[in-house]
Amino acid sequence: MPQGAEYQAVCRGLSRVQDSKPQVIAIPVGIHPLRHFLPKLSLQPNQRLLLMGLCGSLNPQLQVGDVVVYEECVYQGHLRKCDRTLTTEINSYLSNKSKFVKGLTSDRVISLATEKQDLFLKTGADVVDMEGFAALEFCQHIGVNLAMVRVVSDDCRYDIPNLASAISSDGSLQPLSLAWEFLRQPIPAWRLIRGSLTGLKILEQITTLLFNLSA
Repeated sequence: MPQGAEYQAVCRGLSRVQDSKPQVIAIPVGIHPLRHFLPKLSLQPNQRLLLMGLCGSLNPQLQVGDVVVYEECVYQGHLRKCDRTLTTEINSYLSNKSKFVKGLTSDRVISLATEKQDLFLKTGADVVDMEGFAALEFCQHIGVNLAMVRVVSDDCRYDIPNLASAISSDGSLQPLSLAWEFLRQPIPAWRLIRGSLTGLKILEQITTLLFNLSA
């Protein structure tokens, strides 16, 4: 899962798992940094991988706090499908707490509500992230089975801060730049912080649920 708060939320969720715990890998933010990072991992064919984190909603029917399970993910017109067997298994553990979605991976933060709404109409994608397609592309190339579960942290009705300057070229977050953008755009920042806190709490909870049931 992406480094920072999302990684920490998953680790907190795993701390309440009673039996054996999976290896947790913090990944960089963004499709290009992730493409450089993934070949450095010691992944083997037929391994099972679960990508977790937050996402933004493009579909008006999805709200902050909704848990989504990816069926497929698109990037610049190219489509990749998640491993069906693992995806079905993960969804069964979540019972009625999740929704199947089509994801869109973007190489930048989509901050304007109007752009989110336009992307929904153009692509049919329900949610947007910055890593999903790169993970699918790499895992399918080496024969690793990948599923993706995310929690919606911002919906498509409101703008969020433009965080482009807060993400470095290596996919790490820059705290000072992030704080500056929040100060420049206080109302969108407040919405994003509130939505992220909600999403992180639910991400923590579903991590505990998933790995207690799968143990």
